[in-house]
Formats: sequence, C-alpha cells, structure tokens
Amino acid sequence: MLTITQLLRAGKWRGLSLLALATFLLSLAADISVAFAATPASQMTPSFWDPNKMPEKPDLASIRQIRFLTEDDYPPFNFQGPDGQLAGFNVDLARAICAELAVPCTIQRRSWDLLIPSLDDNSGDAVIASLAINDDTRKQVDFTAPYFQAPGRFVLRKDSLLKDIAPATLGDRSVSVVAGSRHEAFLTAFYPKLTRVTFETPALARTAVKAGRVQMHFGDATTLSYWLNGSDAGGCCEFRGGAFTDPRFFGDGVGVAVKKGNAALRRALDYALARLARRGVYGELYLKYFPIGPF
Repeated sequence: MLTITQLLRAGKWRGLSLLALATFLLSLAADISVAFAATPASQMTPSFWDPNKMPEKPDLASIRQIRFLTEDDYPPFNFQGPDGQLAGFNVDLARAICAELAVPCTIQRRSWDLLIPSLDDNSGDAVIASLAINDDTRKQVDFTAPYFQAPGRFVLRKDSLLKDIAPATLGDRSVSVVAGSRHEAFLTAFYPKLTRVTFETPALARTAVKAGRVQMHFGDATTLSYWLNGSDAGGCCEFRGGAFTDPRFFGDGVGVAVKKGNAALRRALDYALARLARRGVYGELYLKYFPIGPF
C-alpha cells in the first residue's frame, strides 16, 4: 500500500510543503463534496464533456463499420441478459454511438484478457468495457476522452442521524474500507481521525455497515450504487454527502479504446460521445442503469 507521502510525491506538487499541500487538498475535497451534495444522487447526471466546446464532425469516409468488443461479467456496464445477449450501459452506449455516426456496428464478447490483444490483431476496432485510462493502458491503446469515472463515496445506514460528512463532523467514528485500497489512502489523507476498520473485500466492508458493526463505509461509488439498488443491501443504507473525484486517488476515468495510431476512429468516437451528451442520450442511459447514481 502506498503511504500518503508517496502518493503526494507522485503528483505535480513539488513546490509545496506536505503540510500546505494537505491543507489545500482537504479544503478542495470538502468543496467537491458540497458541490455534488446539492442535488439528490438519483437525479444527478454527470457530464464529462464541455457543453461549450463541440468537436467538429470528422470525415467518416474511412470508417465502414465499427466492431466493438466488450466482456460480459461486469454489471451494470456489460453482462449477459436472460436471453443470452449482451446488455448493459456500455453495450447501449456502443449502439447509440453507431446510431449517431450512422455506421453499421457489431458488438462482440471477449474475455477481459483478450480485449486489447483483439485490437492488436485487428479482430476488433474498439473496446468499450470500462477500461481504465492510466499510464499502463495508455502505452497499449489510444483512448477517447473519458465517458465515465468511479468516484469514492460514503455510505451510512438510513437510520444514522449523521448528515454532514465533513472531517470535523465525522471525527473518530468507525468506517469500513478495503485494506490497502485507494479509498483507504484517501481516508488517510483527508479523514485521518476516522477509525478505519479494514476488510479484505468490498463485500465484507459493505456487510459491516449493513450489520451496524461500523458507522459508515467508504468505497467505490459505482459498485455501491449497484449494491444499494439491489436486494443484497436490503434497503439498509444510502449515500451521504457528495462524490469525491480526485484523479490521484480515483483515476482518470474510463474511455473507449482503439488500436494505437487509429486517430480517425478515435476522433469519430469522441465526436459521437460529445453529441450524445449534448442531445441528452448519454444522460438517459445513465439514469436507466444507475437509478441510484454514483454521483
């Protein structure tokens, strides 16, 4: 697990002392949380595109079809439906991209470890499977702009009287978190007084708050939104406060991946995604699959 000092040194903050940096980041995190808390999670639709900047429509002459690749074991993003067909947010988004570009498409199933190799051997054109944008994946593929991000959020039992998630309010209360995770690192940085109760898996950490063994849980908001909306949670809990999106802890999001150097397809996909966001199609898909939104 990285220490907070190591995490800070990895950033672009060498001109600041660690104390000054921690103070600044703490205030920034609080501001982010308040901004997201202003709208109920069930109504919040995130935007990853500048509404005032629309990319020019690219030349699509070289794009005869798009062979999308995804996997089938990551609900609600991509999964096998009752009829055996691929379904999910990523799958519907791929179909919407095809409709926007008026280009014929296929959506093919691949195991996770074969997604990028399938781009390299030209058996697929684009991967839409919630592939994280990071230093390692950037070396292997080119990405569109992010179309989703997994923030961190607090979950509390519905009978908890706590409403404010500011560090001063939470104090030294108990919180479940996965040991060695980016979420634990975030708590170490911004909520150092909380009593962290660590677990090996997210499921165990969620169960702890559901059973009342801890006062709250902090984890991946996307996974938590799916859990809160399902039978496993049993209606026990809910998000409190807003979403935390600091990329040093929660990454740069996910994008559609294309083979290195395929700039024409990447530009076309970026154009389609921005258009879908502007026309409200992206928001409709988000609300369809995330009735309890991560944001």
